[in-house]
Amino acid sequence: MNLVTVKMRVNGIDAEKEIEPRLLLSDFLREELNLTGTHVGCEHGVCGACTILVNNESARSCLMLAVQADGYEVETVESLANEDGTLHPLQQAFKEEHGLQCGFCTPGILMSMKRFLIEHPEPNEDEIREALSGNLCRCTGYTNIIKAVKKTSDNLKKVQV
Repeated sequence: MNLVTVKMRVNGIDAEKEIEPRLLLSDFLREELNLTGTHVGCEHGVCGACTILVNNESARSCLMLAVQADGYEVETVESLANEDGTLHPLQQAFKEEHGLQCGFCTPGILMSMKRFLIEHPEPNEDEIREALSGNLCRCTGYTNIIKAVKKTSDNLKKVQV
């Protein structure tokens, strides 16, 4: 099979690789760039574990080919924490509110909620529940995840005032 060159900016760093055209974006991130925070669950776009941001929009990386992201900005969960290890407000709230258990779904939820909070800076519980409907978690029951998203919203509101 002929290889193709893809170039994209991933977590603020330019990436260029020669790959097979059929390589999924999730596999590109994990195998070619060693960004293993993006998890692959169902490989059908249903569970949301592989959610990332592509050009600042939520995307299921298991449903995209890497070549489709050529020239795009991609953000994975690794982009959230600062270089000094300081957690993103969303990560900090998940920690404080015990919004994770096994952690498998957490990267996808964090990326989905990052985008959601940009669009809905003051969400109510029903809006948060609706936004979470695309992310499956088999451990938490979502209660603490909802608390963490609400806490993040409240904390971001305080900072912006």
